[in-house]
Amino acid sequence: MDYDEAGRTCRRILDAVSEAVIADDRFLEQVLTGVLAQGHVLLEDVPGTGKTLTARSFASALGLSFSRIQFTPDLLPSDITGSNVYNEGTGDFEFVPGPVFANVVLADEINRAPPKTQAALLEAMGEAQVTVDGETTGLPDPFFVIATQNPIEQEGTFGLPEAQRDRFVFKLAMGYPGFDDERTLIDRRADRTSQSPSVEPVVDPETVAELQAVPETVSVDGKLRDYVVELGRATREDDRVDVGVSPRGVQRLFEAARAAAVIEGRRYVVPEDVRRVVHATFAHRLVLTTEATVRDADPVQVVDDVLEQVAVPAVDEPR
Repeated sequence: MDYDEAGRTCRRILDAVSEAVIADDRFLEQVLTGVLAQGHVLLEDVPGTGKTLTARSFASALGLSFSRIQFTPDLLPSDITGSNVYNEGTGDFEFVPGPVFANVVLADEINRAPPKTQAALLEAMGEAQVTVDGETTGLPDPFFVIATQNPIEQEGTFGLPEAQRDRFVFKLAMGYPGFDDERTLIDRRADRTSQSPSVEPVVDPETVAELQAVPETVSVDGKLRDYVVELGRATREDDRVDVGVSPRGVQRLFEAARAAAVIEGRRYVVPEDVRRVVHATFAHRLVLTTEATVRDADPVQVVDDVLEQVAVPAVDEPR
């Protein structure tokens, strides 16, 4: 698949999803960027903004299987990964796959489950496999997790540890819709007998795999590679930051920038690609100092300041 075709295909996917999901175009683009970068996305926003619909709509448009896991305080790791069940007919234990065995997995309200259960997703997200009773089983390919959490209700929740947050290529917020978009929602609900908007498959799993392969061939100038590394290292030198962006986070920025270029139909990365995805890639990976937290310092502001400090390189268009 060439870059023009990849860009057109991405636009068709976004157009299909936007028919059902009332959200900002940039937000939908970033979710698709996460898919192309072969990463996972964390959505943090108040209830009722359409996070579940977003995950389901992308799965439908991409022609992928979908599974939703409702995270609760009593959820067990085996409720996610599956377990070995005794078969009386054969006299053997057989593995019964859990809901994580799908192409697109919605981990709804992930911070409501205890850390042990949250950790059950770590191997799945990092290695695309699960291990149960010493037996390792591969997950479907492609495999993509969209996790959600509510930033308002913190009582009875368990914050994601740094290692878990680092597994997500992006942390995004949908935000409230504008007036016209919210009016559209009202118009849709005016006729309760009408079905909710549905999304028809635009591509199939094989095409998704082809799309995910395209960013691997995108050209990134050496100056831009230096720029990506400098941005990551600058977060570690900020006085407000206790733990800066990890080397994995720097790699994720590089991968996300290449995926962003593909969505634009380009075979090369420009500085704007990096700047367009750096907040969603870096902010959730920063651990601020106690003093900075007391002063209500914002990780997003830290990323803003880093962007101001690090000079943007002048890059020529490759021939």
